[in-house]
Amino acid sequence: MSEVPAASGGGDGSAAPPRRPRVLLSVATSLDGYIDDASAQRLLLSNSADFDEIDRLRAESDAILIGAGTLRIDNPRLLVNSAERRATRVASGRQEYPVKITVTASGELDPALRFWHTGGAKIVYTTTAGAVRLGDRLAGTAEVVCLGDRLDLAALLDDLTARDIHRLMVEGGTGMHTAFLAADLVDEIRLAIAPILVGDAAAPRFVGPALFPGGPQRRLHLTGVEQLGDVAVMNYLVGAPTDPVHPPDL
Repeated sequence: MSEVPAASGGGDGSAAPPRRPRVLLSVATSLDGYIDDASAQRLLLSNSADFDEIDRLRAESDAILIGAGTLRIDNPRLLVNSAERRATRVASGRQEYPVKITVTASGELDPALRFWHTGGAKIVYTTTAGAVRLGDRLAGTAEVVCLGDRLDLAALLDDLTARDIHRLMVEGGTGMHTAFLAADLVDEIRLAIAPILVGDAAAPRFVGPALFPGGPQRRLHLTGVEQLGDVAVMNYLVGAPTDPVHPPDL
């Protein structure tokens, strides 16, 4: 297990620290904002064209992150499926697969899940209590990094910076999407909307309640809209300025 060191430098005339990884938050939702239904079986919101685009984005990323809840429920492999894209990564001097990351406060992780036994390097970011609970269950499988008494996502990104991670793709779930956005750590959102209505209050949504920076007055910058079969994909820059909206003269 390793620990994230305290941040330093920049305030005493020393060189500014390197920029944190660019964070792309990728999510597929129903028309009414759900990322799944409440059944035991995963609801497929995307189609084959959208899945292929996700595969391309994974191949372009240095690391992919999901929360422990998504890991437990979906049991994903979180791989780049295209052999051609993997070969391109290797030819450019990168590892065949992006680093796979999960985040857990509790340390409740099943070492039998597919996540641990496919792909390349894996990192678990957790709390002091979570690291104690994990013990050596993932020894030889993943590196466990302690963030301290709480899950500090800014410290997580600083640690990834030190590992030469420049592009991070966050794929869920609700807790991770909410936490990254509430901490103002997202650079871009890729939102795929499926022509489905879920309508179940027990189902998980894209984000949960939170104090998002700027609140409802903050407008994100729409940079593109694309149709992939029956799925609409919208891209937003989070930090880019937008023109003010003036109410109509009613």
